[in-house]
Amino acid sequence: MANSDYYIKDNADVENQKLEAAKGLYQAGDYKGALKLYLDMVNSSYSYKLYYEIGRCYYKLDDIENALLNFNHSINLEDYKNPSYNFLGNIFYKKQDLTNAIENWITAYSFRPDDESVCLNLAMSYFSKNMKFYAVYFYEKYLKYAKNKSSQHYLDIKNSLEQFEAIGNDFYQKALRALSAKDNDTAIQALEYAVNNLPSNFDFNTLLGKIFYEEKNYGEALKYFEQALCIDQKSSDTLKKLSSLMVLTGNLSGAYCCMKRLLQLVIGNQKEYLEIIKTMKEMETRLGEKAYNKHLEAAKKYYSENNYCMSLFEYENCILINNELNVKYEEIIQKLKEFLHPEDRIIKTCFEKGSFYHSEGDFKTSNKYFSKIMTLSDESSQNYKLAKSRIVNV
Repeated sequence: MANSDYYIKDNADVENQKLEAAKGLYQAGDYKGALKLYLDMVNSSYSYKLYYEIGRCYYKLDDIENALLNFNHSINLEDYKNPSYNFLGNIFYKKQDLTNAIENWITAYSFRPDDESVCLNLAMSYFSKNMKFYAVYFYEKYLKYAKNKSSQHYLDIKNSLEQFEAIGNDFYQKALRALSAKDNDTAIQALEYAVNNLPSNFDFNTLLGKIFYEEKNYGEALKYFEQALCIDQKSSDTLKKLSSLMVLTGNLSGAYCCMKRLLQLVIGNQKEYLEIIKTMKEMETRLGEKAYNKHLEAAKKYYSENNYCMSLFEYENCILINNELNVKYEEIIQKLKEFLHPEDRIIKTCFEKGSFYHSEGDFKTSNKYFSKIMTLSDESSQNYKLAKSRIVNV
């Protein structure tokens, strides 16, 4: 298990002399001495940072229960960007509670997506849960953000992912040849192997879903089209297939939600747009007042399994069926979006702050924000290119 050891500068109103001494003792490895000084400060400083430091000392002393207590206390005082989540993930991992370990690490990831240790912890935990789709996703994040790209550990993971990709592509080509020969059984076997090696490939999942659809194996088809949608939420073809599959499997409300999503993607095609509106209105007469209930149950189930993409999908379905539920589930939906796409929020904030300091002529500060954007963005993206163009030599 990788361990990212945060350090927080504490600006609370505490005895500076004790604080500096405690920091020094911690850095020197005298965790008992540091803990004693930190505990002496509790009466004079009610700070989330202080409880974090206390929890960190207990963690180093292997007093897990007291560490857990103080990290939770710290989070109760301040939830946002609290590094206690990282250590809570470590604690639950030690307790072999992968579900809670992942939830805490992914919360830490939502604050700091470029933390290589968090990405690696998530990848290993998802792999242990046999959730390879998420495991590969976070291994790729680790490779992107790792600072030491020459370490043997980094190279081993990189080589493994490259092998997975090569094997996946080989079997994808084998599946295409089998389809040309009208041999669906061989194509399915090859594609299942391809997806197992590279579950984050949109084309593999889509083609396998289409073959199962043709074979009238709707349950399997649904599984792969849902995975394809997690990869590309704006694929109109995937939404159309999902809608059709949900009708065939008796999930009318699910089909309705897919169509509602599809509307935004076909708005330029008046004929298709009006046809979808007509179908949706016919469906509305058949949807009960509590049609969202099964989606809510599914959302909670997926969340408990750390399948945050599908959990978000089902929570959003609740809102699509009954917009009045938006207030009730707005917070959890936003939380899930931050779990899955934290870079989007951080990049937006960095552009706002970077542009402000740039306009004020404080290029040294603006460069920090634009550099952060470049770290979080793909080099081929517009965000990367725009941020790079705003960097000023100072």
